[in-house]
Amino acid sequence: MGGDRLENKTSVSVASWSSLNARMDNRFATAFVIACVLSLISTIYMAASIGTDFWYEYRSPVQENSSDLNKSIWDEFVSDEADEKTYNDALFRYNGTVGLWRRCITISKNMHWYSPPERTESFDVVTKCVSFTLTEQFMEKFVDPGNHNSGIDLLRTYLWRCQFLLPFVSLGLMCFGALIGLCACICRSLYPTIATGILHLLAGLCTLGSVSCYVAGIELLHQKLELPDNVSGEFGWSFCLACVSAPLQFMASALFIWAAHTNRKEYTLMKAYRVA
Repeated sequence: MGGDRLENKTSVSVASWSSLNARMDNRFATAFVIACVLSLISTIYMAASIGTDFWYEYRSPVQENSSDLNKSIWDEFVSDEADEKTYNDALFRYNGTVGLWRRCITISKNMHWYSPPERTESFDVVTKCVSFTLTEQFMEKFVDPGNHNSGIDLLRTYLWRCQFLLPFVSLGLMCFGALIGLCACICRSLYPTIATGILHLLAGLCTLGSVSCYVAGIELLHQKLELPDNVSGEFGWSFCLACVSAPLQFMASALFIWAAHTNRKEYTLMKAYRVA
């Protein structure tokens, strides 16, 4: 009689623990899926941000005619030897946009260099872009932009390099973390996702660092090259995508680490319970 009661109590305890364990597994799995979705969205946002040219946008009056000065600015803008001041002057005058890889200006579709066209109500415009070369990406910035004799501005130089490199580091960390997460799914264990969470945390810090470096670099540039009258500037949607990507990475990191750590803790308690 006593043995039957003890056996029944043991069966009930095992059944209750199994039910609790199943609920915990569902909770961990839900957190893992949400973290994966957040990671995927942040990766897409970061990739789109890196590949587009709207980190910063300038708004200026449309250039209605094309004088010799305009032609000179355009030729210098596309030149391989264009310095920082040269292409920024063109960006100011021609509704420029700047990305991590390219700079673009909006000009009249039909350029009449020596005979200005008659004034019309609307003008056909086209956007032309020039890619930054690797040499330009790692080129030193000068205290007085365009003046090579003014000395190297180390702060702006390293801010520019960081804003260019950190997004790629962030994207690489997320891809590596996704690979570890895939391995965790294959092994049917959540514990390796701690590494995925840590990598996403580092990726979020890199993204945040890149955004901060970009903002600081733009502010320092505008202190040295003031915007002309009737010209305004604002951060574009590519920059906003990077800003949104950072908190998504942090949220995914928190969920990955929480799920892995808590699942490991519950597994240890369950093992101790079975031994007892």
